[in-house]
Amino acid sequence: MSSNLTVEYFIEPDSAALARRAAQEFLGKVQQAVAARGLARIAISGGSTPKAAFQLLANPAEPFLSAMPWDKLQLYWVDERTVPPTDADSNYRMTKESLLDHVPLKPEQIHRMQGELDPEVAAARYESELRNSFRLEGAETPTFDLVALGMGDDGHTASLFPRTQAIHEMGKLVTANHVPQKDTWRITLTWPVINQARSVFFLIGGADKTERLKEVFLGPRDVETLPSQLIWPASGILTLFLDKVAAALLPAPDAEGRGILERVR
Repeated sequence: MSSNLTVEYFIEPDSAALARRAAQEFLGKVQQAVAARGLARIAISGGSTPKAAFQLLANPAEPFLSAMPWDKLQLYWVDERTVPPTDADSNYRMTKESLLDHVPLKPEQIHRMQGELDPEVAAARYESELRNSFRLEGAETPTFDLVALGMGDDGHTASLFPRTQAIHEMGKLVTANHVPQKDTWRITLTWPVINQARSVFFLIGGADKTERLKEVFLGPRDVETLPSQLIWPASGILTLFLDKVAAALLPAPDAEGRGILERVR
């Protein structure tokens, strides 16, 4: 993994523009992967911005639906809550209602984390799912074409929460993570798997993220407190798509709305 990281960020005026930019990025990365390898494997996260982006992708009045090579897409999840797929808190349910119910994806293209199972069992099953679908051998790690992340106002990403065991997990692809501060368990991809992806981006919006965003990307390294700092892609490039409010404390971007931060470990 590169010891230097280039963080490029793009600032959109509001949440609607951020969702549209996210939809454009999803489409672009899938098209690139299909052109290069004949297949696109992407891992998605929950949240309001992804939901709005998924609704754009599925909207027949938008250009995305007809442009997406749906038959070449394999869809995975970054993390999941320990609830059934019908539960209102389920990341899968949100994706199903906003995207899957409206697009031509077959069941075998959809790789769901089984949040209704015991967390350890669910994590082990998803690791097996990854090993089988990526045809991994031994200690190989899957290489996603895209991993799309969010960030919580506590600095967590995926279900890598501050001061939880998953921060230290490097041997597994997927882990069950006990989150005492939320009195629950989560299932999550581990950070080495996320960092192996060809492309990784954060979608971050809202005033509640402003201070934390500054701490994560401009402050000292403290992964116990700010697990989002664990995201350090092997490619050496990390992309942020932000709304204007969330980005208020970052250095001003150039005239085209693009900023650059250089991080060294």
